[in-house]
Amino acid sequence: MSTPGRPGHPGRPGFGRPGSSRPGRRLFMLYAGLALYGASSALLVKAGLGLEPWNVLHQGLAELTGLSMGLVLTMVGAAVLLLWIPLRQRPGLGTVSNVLVIGFAMDTTLAALPDVHSLAVRVPLLLAGVVLNGMATGLYISADFGPGPRDGLMTGLNRRTGRSIRLIRTVVEVTVVATGFALGGTVGIGTVLYALSIGPLAQFFLRVFAAPSAPGRSTIVATGQPEGAILRP
Repeated sequence: MSTPGRPGHPGRPGFGRPGSSRPGRRLFMLYAGLALYGASSALLVKAGLGLEPWNVLHQGLAELTGLSMGLVLTMVGAAVLLLWIPLRQRPGLGTVSNVLVIGFAMDTTLAALPDVHSLAVRVPLLLAGVVLNGMATGLYISADFGPGPRDGLMTGLNRRTGRSIRLIRTVVEVTVVATGFALGGTVGIGTVLYALSIGPLAQFFLRVFAAPSAPGRSTIVATGQPEGAILRP
């Protein structure tokens, strides 16, 4: 998805102006958003009806290695972050925190929740996970501390290859879904629902959590500006 960029600053990702919000508030939004992202992803895992693309890969690798899914998520995030080096991407606090916090929050939530088998429980878990994921995305992007490692990979490839973010994202996510599914990751109706709804949900929550703009300035959606496009943690 393409998320809001800062008017007048097309080269910096985010929503709103850093100076328009106190640092303490932004830090709270960042870590609350990342923790909620991990927890919401755990709800999708427990629902067992299909995961978002990268977590299909994480789950498949967890099945293969016997490691926890949160630990695999952290390791994959760190590996992707290393790919920023040849792409000359610069991580922010949010980038590093993304790698460290989301996996921990996911494992903690997975350990706290019982396994569920009834469809009457799994469907609400799926819906709650998708909505909370959209809320989490709105929180951490509004904090404006830098994109997640996977986002930076895609925007970096965009700059180096000249290919559109849409094409790069499609190729990358089809690859990770196919690989994860082959390894035992869950693909299903939840995967489709997530793909269709996460963009509108994140856009809605970005507006909810955005800091007030300066007078005379309005929020715009960045389209075709690779530096202003954030996809997900």
